[in-house]
Amino acid sequence: MKIAVISSNEARLQEMGRLLALNRHNVLLTSGEKTKIRSVAEQDAPDLMLIDGVCCDPDDLALVDYVTTHHPTTAVVLLCTTQTPEFLIHAMRVGVREVLPAPASPEAIEAAVNRVAAKLQGSSQRQAGKLLAFLGCKGGSGTTFIATNLGFHLAEFRSVLLIDLNLQFGDALSFVYEPPPALTIADVARDINRLNASFLAATSVKAAPNYSVLAAPEALTQAMAIKPEHTEAIIKLALLHYDFVLLDLPRILDTLALKALDCADKIYPVLQAGVPGIHNAQKLLTVFRSLGYPETKTEIIVNRFEKGGDIGFSEIEQSLSGAIVRTVPNSYKEVNDSINQGRALLASSRSNAVSKSLAELAATLIPPNDDVRGLLGRFFKRT
Repeated sequence: MKIAVISSNEARLQEMGRLLALNRHNVLLTSGEKTKIRSVAEQDAPDLMLIDGVCCDPDDLALVDYVTTHHPTTAVVLLCTTQTPEFLIHAMRVGVREVLPAPASPEAIEAAVNRVAAKLQGSSQRQAGKLLAFLGCKGGSGTTFIATNLGFHLAEFRSVLLIDLNLQFGDALSFVYEPPPALTIADVARDINRLNASFLAATSVKAAPNYSVLAAPEALTQAMAIKPEHTEAIIKLALLHYDFVLLDLPRILDTLALKALDCADKIYPVLQAGVPGIHNAQKLLTVFRSLGYPETKTEIIVNRFEKGGDIGFSEIEQSLSGAIVRTVPNSYKEVNDSINQGRALLASSRSNAVSKSLAELAATLIPPNDDVRGLLGRFFKRT
């Protein structure tokens, strides 16, 4: 592990260097002021920074905050001679991994380094999450219902974060959770320099044990302050900590949406079996081809599909030039009731045809090393 040690106390610096070298770490020693924290992080990109002498000064923690925000893969451990409860709380908020007393004993330093190494090893073995993007081909297609309720299904087996990127009129949280959010994506954007896993989790609403939702802003004016670079940073961080990240996108291909679609593993345009929806889906597919997206990246979802309807499945497939097409059956009353109650359909009716359809889609998204049939079996056994 590459470890950078910063201290103005030359004796302590050399002592820590010798200790870490004995354990075969790649050690970089920096003697001098705490102002070197940022340059060391940027030039050396260490796995761990041991910083000696950051004690109760907000300006010191501002330097640490920069590192944890801009270099999230670098762990930070502080060594302090004085520690107040307020300082420890502030240190935790800026993403410090541990705070040790200074001077720290060799045993304490070695134990802290081993804990960081264990976490780094675990995170390196963890695969990045899958990014799924949902957007409607026409207003009222049921995009938010599909996205939020699929997330609820996936959360039965994996960790899920849904990000509502319909910034001006998003209401995804209300589909699965009734109380309004205390914090939204606008709060994350406003304090983007604080962005880390803990901050993201704190601003999201836990709609179910493994299912969180980062809500859209409550006020239109707040949406104006959210920039594409904000959402890009949030998505990248989320993919490191959640198995699935779902994006509920608006019906507009602006810079924000295109950045999200570029990163997506799967794009799900949602429509109903009508001429306007199919026509708009054709437009989207043309755009995706021009962007160089592979055909397998996009799967069309035909929502509220009825087999005896005016436009059949084969006609839809033919109109969409052989694109992958999935259907979700019509169950208007039950779906409408679940939306009005702010409760996922799965929570009230596992036997519903829509629930079963979304369970089948969820099973296709579980990594290949898992027993997909087993997951489906568990679902249908519960119905």
